[in-house]
Amino acid sequence: MDQLYLLIGIIIVALTLIDFIWTTLWVDGGAGPLTNKLTSAYWTLHKQVSRNNSKFLSLAGPTILVATLATWIFLLWAGWTFIFASSDMIVDTKDGGPMSWVEYAYYAGYLIFTLGNGEFAPDDGIWQIVAIFATGTGMLFITFGVTYLLQVLSAVTEKRSLAASISGIGKNPASLVNNAWNGQNFDHLNLLLDTFANELSNAVSKYNAYPVLHYYRSSTHDRSLPVNIVVLDEALALLKYGVPNTVQPNTLLMQELSSSITSYLDTLHSSSIDESSVTPPHQVLANLDESIPTVDAASYERAMESLEKRRRKLLGLVEMTGERWPGTANDDE
Repeated sequence: MDQLYLLIGIIIVALTLIDFIWTTLWVDGGAGPLTNKLTSAYWTLHKQVSRNNSKFLSLAGPTILVATLATWIFLLWAGWTFIFASSDMIVDTKDGGPMSWVEYAYYAGYLIFTLGNGEFAPDDGIWQIVAIFATGTGMLFITFGVTYLLQVLSAVTEKRSLAASISGIGKNPASLVNNAWNGQNFDHLNLLLDTFANELSNAVSKYNAYPVLHYYRSSTHDRSLPVNIVVLDEALALLKYGVPNTVQPNTLLMQELSSSITSYLDTLHSSSIDESSVTPPHQVLANLDESIPTVDAASYERAMESLEKRRRKLLGLVEMTGERWPGTANDDE
Protein backbone atom coordinates (compact mmCIF):
# COMPACT_ATOMS: atom_id res chain seq x y z
CA MET A 1 0.00 0.00 0.00
CA ASP A 2 1.23 3.47 -0.91
CA GLN A 3 0.48 5.45 2.24
CA LEU A 4 1.27 8.80 0.59
CA TYR A 5 -1.42 8.26 -2.07
CA LEU A 6 -3.84 7.16 0.65
CA LEU A 7 -3.14 10.25 2.75
CA ILE A 8 -3.50 12.58 -0.24
CA GLY A 9 -6.78 10.93 -1.23
CA ILE A 10 -8.26 11.06 2.27
CA ILE A 11 -7.34 14.75 2.64
CA ILE A 12 -8.87 15.67 -0.74
CA VAL A 13 -12.09 13.73 -0.11
CA ALA A 14 -12.45 15.05 3.45
CA LEU A 15 -11.88 18.69 2.49
CA THR A 16 -14.23 18.40 -0.48
CA LEU A 17 -17.03 16.88 1.63
CA ILE A 18 -16.55 19.52 4.35
CA ASP A 19 -16.73 22.35 1.81
CA PHE A 20 -19.68 20.73 0.01
CA ILE A 21 -21.72 20.14 3.16
CA TRP A 22 -20.76 23.58 4.54
CA THR A 23 -22.01 25.28 1.38
CA THR A 24 -25.16 23.27 0.73
CA LEU A 25 -26.47 22.43 4.20
CA TRP A 26 -25.17 25.01 6.68
CA VAL A 27 -27.68 27.82 6.18
CA ASP A 28 -25.86 30.32 8.41
CA GLY A 29 -22.40 29.32 7.24
CA GLY A 30 -22.51 30.82 3.76
CA ALA A 31 -20.08 29.32 1.26
CA GLY A 32 -17.39 26.91 2.38
CA PRO A 33 -13.77 28.14 2.57
CA LEU A 34 -12.78 26.59 -0.77
CA THR A 35 -15.98 27.62 -2.54
CA ASN A 36 -15.69 31.17 -1.22
CA LYS A 37 -12.16 31.61 -2.58
CA LEU A 38 -12.92 29.97 -5.91
CA THR A 39 -16.12 31.98 -6.34
CA SER A 40 -14.29 35.27 -5.80
CA ALA A 41 -11.57 34.20 -8.24
CA TYR A 42 -14.11 33.10 -10.86
CA TRP A 43 -15.96 36.41 -10.53
CA THR A 44 -12.82 38.53 -10.77
CA LEU A 45 -11.75 36.71 -13.93
CA HIS A 46 -15.23 36.87 -15.46
CA LYS A 47 -15.52 40.60 -14.77
CA GLN A 48 -12.12 41.32 -16.31
CA VAL A 49 -12.93 39.33 -19.43
CA SER A 50 -16.41 40.86 -19.82
CA ARG A 51 -15.20 44.48 -19.73
CA ASN A 52 -18.56 45.43 -18.20
CA ASN A 53 -20.60 43.99 -21.06
CA SER A 54 -24.03 43.60 -19.43
CA LYS A 55 -25.02 40.46 -21.36
CA PHE A 56 -21.74 38.72 -20.62
CA LEU A 57 -21.84 39.74 -16.95
CA SER A 58 -25.32 38.25 -16.64
CA LEU A 59 -23.71 34.86 -17.36
CA ALA A 60 -21.44 35.16 -14.32
CA GLY A 61 -23.88 33.58 -11.87
CA PRO A 62 -24.63 30.45 -13.93
CA THR A 63 -20.94 30.13 -14.86
CA ILE A 64 -19.82 30.35 -11.23
CA LEU A 65 -22.48 27.89 -10.09
CA VAL A 66 -21.51 25.33 -12.76
CA ALA A 67 -17.81 25.88 -12.04
CA THR A 68 -18.42 25.29 -8.32
CA LEU A 69 -20.28 22.03 -8.96
CA ALA A 70 -17.60 20.94 -11.45
CA THR A 71 -14.86 21.68 -8.91
CA TRP A 72 -16.57 19.52 -6.27
CA ILE A 73 -16.98 16.68 -8.79
CA PHE A 74 -13.36 16.87 -9.91
CA LEU A 75 -11.95 16.94 -6.38
CA LEU A 76 -14.17 14.11 -5.13
CA TRP A 77 -13.25 12.02 -8.15
CA ALA A 78 -9.54 12.81 -7.82
CA GLY A 79 -9.55 12.03 -4.10
CA TRP A 80 -11.11 8.61 -4.54
CA THR A 81 -8.75 7.88 -7.43
CA PHE A 82 -5.78 8.47 -5.11
CA ILE A 83 -7.34 6.31 -2.40
CA PHE A 84 -7.91 3.33 -4.70
CA ALA A 85 -4.51 3.79 -6.36
CA SER A 86 -2.87 3.44 -2.94
CA SER A 87 -3.90 -0.22 -2.79
CA ASP A 88 -3.25 -3.35 -4.86
CA MET A 89 -6.54 -4.81 -3.65
CA ILE A 90 -8.62 -3.58 -6.60
CA VAL A 91 -8.87 -6.47 -9.05
CA ASP A 92 -9.16 -6.30 -12.83
CA THR A 93 -11.79 -8.99 -13.40
CA LYS A 94 -11.07 -9.23 -17.15
CA ASP A 95 -7.37 -10.04 -17.32
CA GLY A 96 -6.18 -9.78 -13.72
CA GLY A 97 -3.24 -7.57 -14.67
CA PRO A 98 -2.03 -4.49 -12.77
CA MET A 99 -4.25 -1.41 -13.02
CA SER A 100 -3.16 1.90 -14.51
CA TRP A 101 -4.03 5.36 -13.21
CA VAL A 102 -6.64 5.71 -15.95
CA GLU A 103 -8.28 2.49 -14.78
CA TYR A 104 -8.25 3.64 -11.16
CA ALA A 105 -9.92 6.88 -12.24
CA TYR A 106 -12.40 4.88 -14.33
CA TYR A 107 -13.25 2.67 -11.35
CA ALA A 108 -13.57 5.62 -8.95
CA GLY A 109 -15.84 7.47 -11.39
CA TYR A 110 -18.12 4.49 -11.83
CA LEU A 111 -18.46 4.07 -8.07
CA ILE A 112 -19.22 7.74 -7.47
CA PHE A 113 -21.82 8.19 -10.21
CA THR A 114 -23.25 4.65 -10.51
CA LEU A 115 -22.68 1.38 -8.65
CA GLY A 116 -19.80 0.11 -10.76
CA ASN A 117 -19.93 -2.07 -13.87
CA GLY A 118 -18.12 -5.23 -12.76
CA GLU A 119 -14.94 -4.72 -14.79
CA PHE A 120 -13.05 -3.92 -11.60
CA ALA A 121 -13.88 -5.05 -8.08
CA PRO A 122 -12.38 -4.73 -4.61
CA ASP A 123 -10.83 -7.83 -3.05
CA ASP A 124 -12.48 -9.29 0.03
CA GLY A 125 -12.06 -7.22 3.18
CA ILE A 126 -11.92 -3.56 4.09
CA TRP A 127 -11.79 -2.36 0.50
CA GLN A 128 -15.32 -3.61 -0.08
CA ILE A 129 -16.48 -1.27 2.68
CA VAL A 130 -14.39 1.54 1.19
CA ALA A 131 -16.07 1.00 -2.18
CA ILE A 132 -19.51 1.26 -0.56
CA PHE A 133 -18.47 4.47 1.19
CA ALA A 134 -17.28 5.91 -2.14
CA THR A 135 -20.67 5.15 -3.67
CA GLY A 136 -22.36 6.79 -0.68
CA THR A 137 -20.41 10.02 -1.13
CA GLY A 138 -21.43 10.05 -4.79
CA MET A 139 -25.10 9.64 -3.91
CA LEU A 140 -24.74 12.37 -1.27
CA PHE A 141 -23.25 14.72 -3.83
CA ILE A 142 -25.92 14.06 -6.47
CA THR A 143 -28.84 14.41 -4.03
CA PHE A 144 -27.67 17.54 -2.21
CA GLY A 145 -26.10 19.04 -5.35
CA VAL A 146 -29.38 18.94 -7.28
CA THR A 147 -31.26 20.33 -4.26
CA TYR A 148 -28.73 23.14 -3.91
CA LEU A 149 -29.02 23.96 -7.61
CA LEU A 150 -32.82 24.16 -7.50
CA GLN A 151 -32.77 26.30 -4.34
CA VAL A 152 -30.34 28.79 -5.90
CA LEU A 153 -32.37 29.10 -9.10
CA SER A 154 -35.56 29.60 -7.09
CA ALA A 155 -33.89 32.34 -5.04
CA VAL A 156 -32.68 34.06 -8.23
CA THR A 157 -36.25 34.20 -9.52
CA GLU A 158 -37.51 35.61 -6.22
CA LYS A 159 -34.87 38.36 -6.02
CA ARG A 160 -35.53 39.46 -9.59
CA SER A 161 -39.26 39.57 -8.86
CA LEU A 162 -38.59 41.84 -5.87
CA ALA A 163 -36.36 44.08 -7.99
CA ALA A 164 -39.07 44.36 -10.63
CA SER A 165 -41.63 45.33 -7.97
CA ILE A 166 -39.41 48.16 -6.73
CA SER A 167 -38.52 49.46 -10.19
CA GLY A 168 -42.21 49.40 -11.09
CA ILE A 169 -42.73 52.28 -8.67
CA GLY A 170 -39.69 54.29 -9.66
CA LYS A 171 -36.43 53.70 -11.50
CA ASN A 172 -34.54 56.18 -9.32
CA PRO A 173 -35.05 57.44 -5.75
CA ALA A 174 -36.61 60.80 -6.66
CA SER A 175 -39.12 59.28 -9.08
CA LEU A 176 -40.13 56.66 -6.48
CA VAL A 177 -40.84 59.39 -3.93
CA ASN A 178 -42.63 61.57 -6.48
CA ASN A 179 -44.83 58.68 -7.65
CA ALA A 180 -45.76 57.82 -4.05
CA TRP A 181 -47.01 61.35 -3.28
CA ASN A 182 -50.83 61.44 -3.18
CA GLY A 183 -51.09 65.20 -2.93
CA GLN A 184 -51.27 65.25 0.87
CA ASN A 185 -48.89 62.63 2.28
CA PHE A 186 -47.12 59.34 1.56
CA ASP A 187 -49.61 57.00 3.25
CA HIS A 188 -49.95 55.03 0.02
CA LEU A 189 -46.46 53.68 0.65
CA ASN A 190 -47.27 51.98 3.96
CA LEU A 191 -48.47 48.69 2.50
CA LEU A 192 -45.60 48.59 0.01
CA LEU A 193 -43.00 49.28 2.71
CA ASP A 194 -44.33 46.37 4.74
CA THR A 195 -44.32 44.08 1.69
CA PHE A 196 -40.81 45.07 0.65
CA ALA A 197 -39.49 44.57 4.19
CA ASN A 198 -40.90 41.02 4.35
CA GLU A 199 -39.68 40.06 0.89
CA LEU A 200 -36.25 41.54 1.50
CA SER A 201 -35.92 39.70 4.82
CA ASN A 202 -36.66 36.48 2.96
CA ALA A 203 -34.07 37.43 0.31
CA VAL A 204 -31.47 38.11 3.03
CA SER A 205 -31.93 34.61 4.44
CA LYS A 206 -31.37 33.22 0.92
CA TYR A 207 -28.22 35.35 0.46
CA ASN A 208 -26.85 34.07 3.76
CA ALA A 209 -27.49 30.50 2.70
CA TYR A 210 -26.36 30.93 -0.91
CA PRO A 211 -23.76 33.71 -1.31
CA VAL A 212 -23.47 32.82 -5.02
CA LEU A 213 -26.66 34.88 -5.47
CA HIS A 214 -24.53 38.03 -5.32
CA TYR A 215 -23.00 37.02 -8.64
CA TYR A 216 -26.29 36.56 -10.45
CA ARG A 217 -26.42 39.87 -12.25
CA SER A 218 -29.40 40.92 -14.36
CA SER A 219 -28.74 42.39 -17.80
CA THR A 220 -31.41 45.06 -17.17
CA HIS A 221 -31.60 47.56 -14.30
CA ASP A 222 -35.27 46.95 -13.59
CA ARG A 223 -34.52 43.35 -12.51
CA SER A 224 -31.26 44.06 -10.68
CA LEU A 225 -31.77 43.74 -6.93
CA PRO A 226 -28.57 45.64 -5.94
CA VAL A 227 -29.59 48.66 -8.06
CA ASN A 228 -33.15 48.64 -6.75
CA ILE A 229 -31.99 48.20 -3.16
CA VAL A 230 -30.04 51.44 -3.67
CA VAL A 231 -33.17 53.09 -5.11
CA LEU A 232 -35.18 51.95 -2.09
CA ASP A 233 -32.59 53.03 0.48
CA GLU A 234 -32.04 56.44 -1.14
CA ALA A 235 -35.80 56.95 -1.34
CA LEU A 236 -36.10 56.11 2.37
CA ALA A 237 -33.41 58.70 3.11
CA LEU A 238 -35.37 61.29 1.14
CA LEU A 239 -38.55 60.44 3.02
CA LYS A 240 -36.93 60.30 6.45
CA TYR A 241 -34.69 63.36 6.23
CA GLY A 242 -36.08 65.38 3.32
CA VAL A 243 -39.77 65.82 4.09
CA PRO A 244 -41.59 66.90 7.27
CA ASN A 245 -42.72 64.25 9.77
CA THR A 246 -46.35 65.14 9.20
CA VAL A 247 -46.38 63.76 5.65
CA GLN A 248 -44.00 60.81 6.07
CA PRO A 249 -45.11 57.17 5.80
CA ASN A 250 -45.43 55.08 8.96
CA THR A 251 -42.20 55.48 10.93
CA LEU A 252 -42.08 51.88 12.15
CA LEU A 253 -42.50 50.54 8.63
CA MET A 254 -39.68 52.74 7.37
CA GLN A 255 -37.48 51.52 10.23
CA GLU A 256 -38.34 47.88 9.50
CA LEU A 257 -37.42 48.25 5.83
CA SER A 258 -34.23 50.14 6.66
CA SER A 259 -33.27 47.34 9.07
CA SER A 260 -33.88 44.75 6.33
CA ILE A 261 -31.59 46.69 3.98
CA THR A 262 -28.94 46.81 6.72
CA SER A 263 -29.18 43.01 7.05
CA TYR A 264 -28.79 42.75 3.30
CA LEU A 265 -25.63 44.85 3.43
CA ASP A 266 -24.27 42.61 6.19
CA THR A 267 -24.32 39.67 3.74
CA LEU A 268 -21.72 41.42 1.56
CA HIS A 269 -18.84 40.50 3.86
CA SER A 270 -19.42 36.78 3.35
CA SER A 271 -18.92 37.31 -0.39
CA SER A 272 -15.78 39.45 0.00
CA ILE A 273 -17.58 42.56 -1.23
CA ASP A 274 -16.08 45.69 0.32
CA GLU A 275 -17.43 49.20 0.60
CA SER A 276 -16.32 51.70 -2.02
CA SER A 277 -13.52 54.14 -1.31
CA VAL A 278 -15.64 57.03 -2.60
CA THR A 279 -19.03 58.37 -1.57
CA PRO A 280 -21.67 58.35 -4.32
CA PRO A 281 -23.71 61.49 -5.12
CA HIS A 282 -26.89 61.71 -3.09
CA GLN A 283 -30.32 62.86 -4.15
CA VAL A 284 -31.07 66.56 -3.78
CA LEU A 285 -34.37 68.00 -2.62
CA ALA A 286 -34.71 69.90 -5.88
CA ASN A 287 -35.44 66.57 -7.60
CA LEU A 288 -38.75 66.29 -5.77
CA ASP A 289 -41.99 67.68 -7.18
CA GLU A 290 -42.73 71.25 -6.19
CA SER A 291 -45.96 70.14 -4.51
CA ILE A 292 -44.03 68.02 -1.96
CA PRO A 293 -43.07 69.96 1.18
CA THR A 294 -39.40 69.67 2.14
CA VAL A 295 -37.24 70.44 5.15
CA ASP A 296 -34.41 72.93 5.36
CA ALA A 297 -31.73 72.02 2.79
CA ALA A 298 -28.88 72.45 5.30
CA SER A 299 -30.34 69.96 7.79
CA TYR A 300 -30.93 67.48 4.96
CA GLU A 301 -27.31 67.77 3.83
CA ARG A 302 -26.07 67.12 7.37
CA ALA A 303 -28.25 64.03 7.60
CA MET A 304 -26.89 62.69 4.33
CA GLU A 305 -23.33 63.16 5.56
CA SER A 306 -24.10 60.83 8.46
CA LEU A 307 -25.07 58.11 5.97
CA GLU A 308 -21.81 58.17 4.01
CA LYS A 309 -20.49 54.82 5.30
CA ARG A 310 -23.77 53.07 4.52
CA ARG A 311 -23.87 54.59 1.05
CA ARG A 312 -20.29 53.55 0.34
CA LYS A 313 -21.33 49.97 1.12
CA LEU A 314 -24.16 50.29 -1.36
CA LEU A 315 -21.81 51.72 -3.97
CA GLY A 316 -19.37 48.85 -3.34
CA LEU A 317 -22.19 46.41 -4.10
CA VAL A 318 -23.15 48.25 -7.28
CA GLU A 319 -19.51 48.42 -8.41
CA MET A 320 -18.99 44.72 -7.71
CA THR A 321 -21.84 43.79 -10.03
CA GLY A 322 -20.70 46.25 -12.71
CA GLU A 323 -23.93 48.22 -12.41
CA ARG A 324 -24.49 51.98 -12.55
CA TRP A 325 -25.48 54.02 -9.51
CA PRO A 326 -29.21 54.91 -9.92
CA GLY A 327 -30.12 58.53 -10.36
CA THR A 328 -27.62 59.03 -13.17
CA ALA A 329 -28.45 59.50 -16.82
CA ASN A 330 -30.26 56.79 -18.78
CA ASP A 331 -31.76 55.08 -15.76
CA ASP A 332 -34.69 54.06 -17.84
CA GLU A 333 -32.56 51.79 -20.04
